[in-house]
Amino acid sequence: MFDRQKKGERAVLVLPHSRGEGDSARRAEEFAELVKSAGAEVLGSIPARVDIPNPRFYIGSGKAEEVAEMAAALEADLVLVDHTLSPVQERNLEKHLKVRVVDRAGLILDIFAQRARSHEGKLEVELAQLKHIATRLVRGWTHLDAQRGGAIGNRGPGETQLETDRRLLAERVKMLTKRLEKVQVQRGQQRRARLRNTVPRVALVGYTNAGKSTLFNALTSGEVFAANLLFATLDPTVRKLDDLSCGPAVIADTVGFIRDLPHDLVAAFRATLAEARDADLLLHVSDAADDEREYLHRVVDQVLEEIDAGDVPQLRVMNKIDLAGTEPRIDRDSEGRPTAVWLSAASGQGLDLLRQALGELLGGDRVRSALRLPLTEGRLHARLRAAGAIASEDVDADGWMLQIDAPRSVLAPLGGGTEAEAALMRGLLDVPELSVDE
Repeated sequence: MFDRQKKGERAVLVLPHSRGEGDSARRAEEFAELVKSAGAEVLGSIPARVDIPNPRFYIGSGKAEEVAEMAAALEADLVLVDHTLSPVQERNLEKHLKVRVVDRAGLILDIFAQRARSHEGKLEVELAQLKHIATRLVRGWTHLDAQRGGAIGNRGPGETQLETDRRLLAERVKMLTKRLEKVQVQRGQQRRARLRNTVPRVALVGYTNAGKSTLFNALTSGEVFAANLLFATLDPTVRKLDDLSCGPAVIADTVGFIRDLPHDLVAAFRATLAEARDADLLLHVSDAADDEREYLHRVVDQVLEEIDAGDVPQLRVMNKIDLAGTEPRIDRDSEGRPTAVWLSAASGQGLDLLRQALGELLGGDRVRSALRLPLTEGRLHARLRAAGAIASEDVDADGWMLQIDAPRSVLAPLGGGTEAEAALMRGLLDVPELSVDE
């Protein structure tokens, strides 16, 4: 067994691919960008065709020997594999190659650990890392077999170092989970306050490095870090968005998506992903100069489905038109509603068109009206308040006088109670019929 080195910035890449995989070149380029974002130096790379994974190494034994020879010749201290490895495969590869091995999930977790800035983000990254590490405590290091006990100061039940590490890891995971729950309650209260203010909510989503943070800064005059790196922005940032025809809105910049995003990370990053789930509109930002943008659209949509944001309305933002050689414009559907805006966040071309489209989408289907509720309709009043639909209210002996300001899609389901509730909501929404619960 070898001694695991602490260093590891000189890397050899292993790029598995299967027969008929059409985007293997793009995936290899993306993985190299991930490695660059992590701060490692790429010494060389080896493609490895894997139709049936090898239970021992994932890649074939002959390919593993080829990797070992390259790593030794280039004096690499790290091998990065563009695939998720089982704990046993990772351990076997490390033993065979005599260098540290990190799979795709571990690499992304490392990048997230570097990028997290907020207290919540750091907690979420550490929790995801510990869950990842916990599956890899499988006798991969010789010191983990040493028994405690027997020596002065160490006498006790004879717990092995491996058992101690597992116990301490479990305790740390439990403590982090509790701290995150507390932080997320606080963020939930902030989010509910925005809901009560009935301000339309917009979230930027898209494949990583599509230019979301640059667009966010251009729209809000913000100072979110933006660079030509994957996962340049990690923590969610929310700012007010003015100069819209529908009135003010709030816009959130979220973490960029990527193919094969580790599930532990998706589960852990509830804060940044909740901004997308709770939005009234998603701005799906794409690189207009990317030939594979339609495939990347599908990757993002798949992740949105995983986080229960697949039903949130979207407006496509085709960014980087200065690189694509395209003029700014708005694409519309058959009913005249904006479906896509072509712009350049870096140069500012088309930003006025995006503001125009946002004003149409956020204001065109919004109900702003007064509503008189008798005191007998306390249940409907509670529903409207819970939905964040009440902008202001007064109460007198006859009931409530409410100023309603909310999307029609939020208000429509609220009339499905009694006949009186349905009649009140029909008048508010100006519709002839509204379903009533039996």
